[in-house]
Amino acid sequence: MGATLIANFEAFLLAITILTLTPGLDTALVIRNSSRGGFNDGAMTSLGICLGLFVHATFSAIGISALLAQSAELFNVVKMLGAGYLIYLGLSSLKTLFLAKGDPQSASISAKPQSLSRWKSLREGFLSNVLNPKTAVFYLAFLPQFINPEGSAFLQSTLMASIHFVIAMVWQCGLAGALTKAKALLQSGRFMHWMEATTGMVLVGLGVKLILEEQ
Repeated sequence: MGATLIANFEAFLLAITILTLTPGLDTALVIRNSSRGGFNDGAMTSLGICLGLFVHATFSAIGISALLAQSAELFNVVKMLGAGYLIYLGLSSLKTLFLAKGDPQSASISAKPQSLSRWKSLREGFLSNVLNPKTAVFYLAFLPQFINPEGSAFLQSTLMASIHFVIAMVWQCGLAGALTKAKALLQSGRFMHWMEATTGMVLVGLGVKLILEEQ
């Protein structure tokens, strides 16, 4: 079905797989929540991220992403919202780290995954994806290259987003599972503090980078 609807299906599959495996915000967020709450929270974060793909695919199909690409004002509004949310997530990680610092029992407490609200993990993943205008513009530039003009643009965009959904879920849930199974590391308070600080700084850095980048 995919080969008949999507033009250059093999090229699309290879490209989207490589792009999914490339480390970025999604990877950092899944690692962060998996380190905090274990596999379930990492998987729910991944699910939220991947559900956001359908929003971008829909926007791309009906031309809303074109508005983002052409309107500097609207692009900057969405850009600032997304960047602000990334910085908020990063600062929340660093805040947790600093509050635990100096507490002799903090290492043993933080060493055990503290289950987050699954809806919170889902929401964080979804919002981090949907509020990223670069993802919207990427879908606008990327998907049309594989649209077969003889078929429905909306159905093809949804199909490509579905394929991306599956690949990303497998990859990100694999990361969450690998982190969860690394019990020796996750039982180390020092490792947990390092992971919390690193992912927090990465998220803040990505948010600042997004703000400072030119359109």
